[in-house]
Amino acid sequence: MTLRARLERALNARWYSERPPSAWLRPLALLYGRVADQRARRHRAIAEALPVPVIVVGNLTSGGAGKTPVTIALVEAAQAMGLGVGVVSRGYGAAVSTPLPVDGATSADTVGDEPLLIARRTGVPVCVARERSRAVAWLTAHHALDLVIADDGLQHYRIPRSAEICVVDGRRGLGNGWRLPAGPLREPEARLAHCDLVVVNGPGAAGEALARTWNGLHFDLSLERAVRLTDGQSKALEDFRGQRVRATAGIGHPARFFEALRAVGLEVEDHPLGDHEVVPEAILALAEHGPLLMTEKDAVKLAPPLRSQCFAVPVTLRWRDAGASRIDALIRRVAGRAAVPS
Repeated sequence: MTLRARLERALNARWYSERPPSAWLRPLALLYGRVADQRARRHRAIAEALPVPVIVVGNLTSGGAGKTPVTIALVEAAQAMGLGVGVVSRGYGAAVSTPLPVDGATSADTVGDEPLLIARRTGVPVCVARERSRAVAWLTAHHALDLVIADDGLQHYRIPRSAEICVVDGRRGLGNGWRLPAGPLREPEARLAHCDLVVVNGPGAAGEALARTWNGLHFDLSLERAVRLTDGQSKALEDFRGQRVRATAGIGHPARFFEALRAVGLEVEDHPLGDHEVVPEAILALAEHGPLLMTEKDAVKLAPPLRSQCFAVPVTLRWRDAGASRIDALIRRVAGRAAVPS
């Protein structure tokens, strides 16, 4: 396990435990909340209307909850309705100061891993910029769009939004309920009252409670196949049963990926990374001794030459119950309404 992954694991263990936060962190959390709330009010006041409606997908917690799969699912639902749709993102670690379009050949070092993954999975126009409203303006100037999805922008109040979707991890929920750095929250739970939908990723008592409180809906992420990076050939995950496989994940909650692989019946030697961390050479070298499975988010950051035993494992999102119809209804409602400041 890398140093960064160990630090993230230690923080998450404290944030998502029943232990109260350290006394010296609580004043910092109160200060963070005051500054963040003032900044949000200031940015709301200067937000300007955009030429197309915008759905913002985000979460309240630091780290991953499943926002990118939800963004991809929204794009696919909008495409199925015949809508022109694009995606904007800040692009974690992106080295850009002006709007930059993303295509399948763009480097993840330049635009960030998640925007590149979205562009490759969906084929829709994607643009990254530090100021996401400028990315929206760029997209609408170059493409005929009916709708824009903002990936990970719930706290980016300078972008007006027609609707908000907050993604919550079903197992971890909102942790200890404290704001950073005493807990994982960027905003308090009461912020969910202003979201159009609260969507819960996977099972878990914490997620179930939030879904009941905020009329949320549920989805599950399943792993079904692995794609070899060298030639794009696909094989069922069940084909790896009976052999020891290595797995790595640089996502917000790597354990979720490893547990999903084991649920398929695989014997997994796991190598967690920090969120957005590039797979180090020492882990890639493990592919010399057998299959190395990784998330799509990890795979898009790798540059040739690639080892023949490296595989990306795509996730498939499935809405539970009436989740798909509620998503469709939100898109239909929003696509007919211009975006206004929140």
